[in-house]
Amino acid sequence: MRYRAITRGIFRSRPNRFIALVDVDGRETVCHVKNTGRCRELLVPGATVILEKAANPNRKTAWDLISVYKGETLINMDSQSPNRIAGEYLPHLFPDAVRIRPEMPYGASRFDFYIEVPGRRIFLEVKGVTLENGGVAMFPDAPTQRGVKHLDELVRATEEGYEACVLFVVQMKGIRVLRPNDVTHPAFGQALRRAKSAGVKILAVDCIVTEDTVTADTPVAVEL
Repeated sequence: MRYRAITRGIFRSRPNRFIALVDVDGRETVCHVKNTGRCRELLVPGATVILEKAANPNRKTAWDLISVYKGETLINMDSQSPNRIAGEYLPHLFPDAVRIRPEMPYGASRFDFYIEVPGRRIFLEVKGVTLENGGVAMFPDAPTQRGVKHLDELVRATEEGYEACVLFVVQMKGIRVLRPNDVTHPAFGQALRRAKSAGVKILAVDCIVTEDTVTADTPVAVEL
């Protein structure tokens, strides 16, 4: 995926989860943060961030904060990008697919993707990952009851004859393994292990991140 009209800035503060104050060309600018997660280890004062110009010229915030440098590593933190990245990656993951449909209803729920391969029907949920420590990516970075619900729904889908997958899109390079963040949300880790035991496939892929592009790249090992 590609961004349009980007620029660099220097992160100063985050008054709330929706906005950040960023120096752009020497002027303090209010920017929309495209991630409502905590991101405390990423958005630190003085960090270089990447901004995208908002498509709507009349919007109150003219820029979206999409990526941040953590040392030499550029991390995409746009919470809308993982599904777009996955949409571009799935034809490589399922080369025999005859149908890939986003936002597929299932009962009272909706999964991110539905894939049909001859003889197979697959539901897939996407989770974006921005938290890393020493080459270990972890999910989630904050408690997510919604994430637990998604895993339980995937288990139910397997019980009804579907295949089910979780795809963790790690929004950076330099990762050797992905693990559930049992310290932050032990219930998610427990649900992920239950899902694997029930036959849900747990997959992860890292990304090549540049200042204006993000592309799924290499599968990452998952340790539960």
